[in-house]
This record gives sequence, structure tokens and C-alpha cells, in this order.
Amino acid sequence: MRAPTGTRTSLPTEVPPPGPRTGLVPGVMAIAASQLSRVRVARGPLLFVATVQSLGIVVLLRGLVHRHDVSSGSSVVAGATILVVAFVALNLLAQRFGSLRAAGALDYYAALPVSPAAVVLGTAASYATFTIPGSLLTCVTGAAIYGLPFGRVWVVIPAVAAAALALSGVGALLGLALPRPEFATVAGQLGMTVVLFVGVIPPSHLPDVIRGVRTIVPGALSVDALADALRPGTPWGDLTARLLITVGYGCAALTAAGVALRRAV
Repeated sequence: MRAPTGTRTSLPTEVPPPGPRTGLVPGVMAIAASQLSRVRVARGPLLFVATVQSLGIVVLLRGLVHRHDVSSGSSVVAGATILVVAFVALNLLAQRFGSLRAAGALDYYAALPVSPAAVVLGTAASYATFTIPGSLLTCVTGAAIYGLPFGRVWVVIPAVAAAALALSGVGALLGLALPRPEFATVAGQLGMTVVLFVGVIPPSHLPDVIRGVRTIVPGALSVDALADALRPGTPWGDLTARLLITVGYGCAALTAAGVALRRAV
């Protein structure tokens, strides 16, 4: 005898509401920690290239700067030091976010209980962390080659941190706002070239028009602050103001990148 079969009805299930989002600081720390190992493996050789590139510029331009020309020497050293940050923050970070957007991988970050600002800032922090050793090595080597005082080399830490904040925001914005990763790569390369020229060349050697435009280039004020620190009679008030303005640039750029991330998702 055959047992009667019936139709099993499935009860509707309720979708649980999303949990509360993690705070900004814990979210940034979590994203940065998850990205650090990947950056170390995937971008380590390129970070080494960024340092060698800046050291090469310092050595190459030594033959063009007289030993007593402290102003030009400090500008070259400061510009080459911040160039390490520009290579990573503008070039590599723009490529990273551009590839994530093209592959549709941003949906993964959108599913995490963190804000878009934490995703951008955490990723930028993981990349910027690896620029500190290269920047410090470039600054110390340049000070030794150009005969600059070592007593204020410590200023490289806040200068690099401020420049990394500003340039990382711009790099992330390029990768998230441009429609194709190839455009983000080209834009990051062009941005790094701009930082190279306006950073390494002393402002007094630039035309007045370019000198005026130079003040709005992210990272240029950090170059000026570090260059002032490597010269006698450091104007600490102007130096602090330049770094604070750079931090303001960075906050604005990271905010815009967070909005671009939300729209991209």
C-alpha cells in the first residue's frame, strides 16, 4: 500500500536586520590589518622600487647642487622623500581601487559592518605604513649626501604622515571615480609626476604661475615643511601650519573617496 504524499509548505523566514556598524577607528584598524599582509606580499617589490627611485634622484641631482646651496639641497631631499609616498599613495592605491571596482569586489566591503570611510582610510593606511622606512632612508641618505643637519630629520615622520593622508585620499578618489582601471593607473602616474616636479624643483626656480598652482598640489606643503626643517632657522609656526593644511586636504579627499565608494557600490 502506497503512503500518501503531501506537499510540504515552507514557512516564510524573516531576514534579520543588519547589525550595527563598527565605529570608525575599529573599522579602520580591522581593514588595515586585513590589507597589511596582502600589501606586503603583492606590493613589496614595488615599494622597494619606490625607495630606490627616490634614492636615485637624490644621488643624480647631487652633481647639480653646490655643497653650500642648502636651500636647493633641502628641496631635493624633501621632494624625493615625499615622492616615495606619492608613488604608493597615488600610483598603487589608484590601481588597487580601480581594479577592485572593475572586478566588482567592492560589494564585499559593502557587506561588512564598517563605513565606506573606514574602508578607504584603512586601505590607505595599510599602503602608507610601508612608505615610512623608505622615506626615512631617503631623507637620512639625502641629508648625508647634501651635508644637511640631522637634528631635525625626525620631522620626516609627521611630514610623511600628512602627505600620505592627502595623497592617499587623492589616489583612492582616482581609483573609485574614474570609470576604468586603466584611466586610474594613468591618472595616478600623472599625479606622481606632478609631485615629482613640483617637489624636487625648488619653488624659487619655478615660474610665478606654476609657483601659484604648486600650493594647491596635495603633498607640496609637506615638501616645503620638511625642506624648512632641513635648513637652519626653521620657522616652526609656518611648518606646523603647512602640515595642518595638508591634513585638511587629506580629510577632504578621503571624505570624497568615501562618497565615491558608496556610489560605486
